Amino acid sequence: MAATADAFATWLADAQISEQRLTPEQRGMLRAAFHFRQCQGQDYYATRLLSHFLLHCDSGLKVAQIARLLALSRPTASRQQGLSAKEAIQQAHHRMDGRPYGKLLPRYAGPIAAFLCHHPQASRTDLIDFIGQTFGVRVSRVAVYKFLKKYGLDHVGNPAPAPAAPRVLAAPPPAPEARPVATAAPPFCSGARSTRAPS
Repeated sequence: MAATADAFATWLADAQISEQRLTPEQRGMLRAAFHFRQCQGQDYYATRLLSHFLLHCDSGLKVAQIARLLALSRPTASRQQGLSAKEAIQQAHHRMDGRPYGKLLPRYAGPIAAFLCHHPQASRTDLIDFIGQTFGVRVSRVAVYKFLKKYGLDHVGNPAPAPAAPRVLAAPPPAPEARPVATAAPPFCSGARSTRAPS
């Protein structure tokens, strides 16, 4: 029991929290949090659950103090403070999807390219579903984005922008029709056929 008390005091001291300044409610809450951390470990998921609780239970502790207790950075704790419980669980779920259930292999590039060509309007969610059904792996949107970019597939299936219509130059107006110009007869000459005068 004494060892547990010493460990609890050390945990608070490392976070720069004075146990003497804690209210009885705060002390009881932090003892429960310490016990949770001892039992569940300090992995990402246990820390994520505990941090969400401590940041939203109106404990009276500052964000920086909670961050030090759980070995988080101050900006990370601030971002987590703005999330709902649903959003916190979704973040943990996305992290789980992207890491331990396999990865995208180079040999998947061909079938993925074929899927994108045959389904040019497919969303990223559709592609993730296709990958799961075809290869039996669960991947995150970030993993899919990096894979597509790596193999040059990030634009496959996207319709290319329509080429600009060629500029049609207006045809020049037609030249006016040439009309024959009557030529005047030379002087002293009639237009009739002349006959030779008798000599």
